[in-house]
Amino acid sequence: MTLSVRQQEYLRLMGVEVWLPRHGEVAASAEPAGPSAAAGDTGGADWETLRREVAACVKCELHKGRTQTVFGVGNTRAEIMLVGEAPGAEEDRQGEPFVGRAGKLLNAMLAAIGLEREAVFIANILKCRPPKNRDPRSEEVSACEPYLQRQIELVQPRIILALGRVAAQNLLKVDTPIGRMRGRCYEYPEPRVPVVVTYHPAYLLRSPREKRKVWQDLQFAMQVYNENKQ
Repeated sequence: MTLSVRQQEYLRLMGVEVWLPRHGEVAASAEPAGPSAAAGDTGGADWETLRREVAACVKCELHKGRTQTVFGVGNTRAEIMLVGEAPGAEEDRQGEPFVGRAGKLLNAMLAAIGLEREAVFIANILKCRPPKNRDPRSEEVSACEPYLQRQIELVQPRIILALGRVAAQNLLKVDTPIGRMRGRCYEYPEPRVPVVVTYHPAYLLRSPREKRKVWQDLQFAMQVYNENKQ
């Protein structure tokens, strides 16, 4: 992968000071995930209808504490889709995923591979903020799952980048540690979309030494994406 001066600058913003090409086998290997989410009452919904359904959702207890739902943002016909965990306090206030420091780092991660935030679609496993930013509960994931599935069906991305352990495990229906999921290509079952896993930007803010691994993951994701275009 040839880097422009601008991309190298974004790598420096990410904290990756020296880039070295990734060696060894990086060919995408598909691994089946668990069963797909039930379509529920979102089947066939267009973007406007789906957005209204999410905004009015009371399927789990999280609706009681939210300021607003966080539907998702970006290009609704994007070839690359990002899936995170759940809204935080600032996302709950603004109604947009990945804002604040984590959002700025995510923007830098995208720019390092030549993408702008507006070119991708960004969503979360949950559309409402869990109290005190705790991990999503199984019943909350189940309630929100049809919304995310319909978003994936509408976007029809060529690849999904799962950001963080919670997103990866719930998206793929596995309990594999995220460190073991890196560097492999999984598959979201219906519709069938390649999935690559990396660390969440918020985790990188706490563990900046892991940024180099994320750079490797991003390169791998672009390799899978380019192979899937052929």
